[in-house]
Amino acid sequence: MELKTKIHAEDGKQEIFITREFDLPVELLFKAYTEAELFEQWMGTKVTKFENKPHGSYRFETLNPHGDVVFSANGTIHDIIPEQKITRTFQMENTPFPVQFEFLEFEKLTDTTSKITIQTIYKSVDFRDQHLKMPFAQGINMAHNRLQELLGSR
Repeated sequence: MELKTKIHAEDGKQEIFITREFDLPVELLFKAYTEAELFEQWMGTKVTKFENKPHGSYRFETLNPHGDVVFSANGTIHDIIPEQKITRTFQMENTPFPVQFEFLEFEKLTDTTSKITIQTIYKSVDFRDQHLKMPFAQGINMAHNRLQELLGSR
């Protein structure tokens, strides 16, 4: 299966770049990242807090079939410009990974297509490399594929 969401990690750097083009207008792509109901659907997670404004915060958690929390993450929004960018922190709870800094950029390609570029900066190259060893690429591709399927029919 082709991975449509691309991850670029240059050796020796503390960052990765995630890019994906969607057959969605940029307005809809931005909503998928900022509206709790949409985010829950394509990410397969429960949003417990979503304040998409400067100095706002967010938190989400993923539950197993028994209702136990198996993954949770949180962060703070530093800057948000509708349909253009989100600057935020991201921290996976109950893991050895320190907080990450993320720059999400939304780009209109045509009236019906758009692109997201996410630059994630890690505390160290080692933490970045550890994160890349996880099934991260497959997970973000699965989520982005769900996003396209869910919103592509609107």
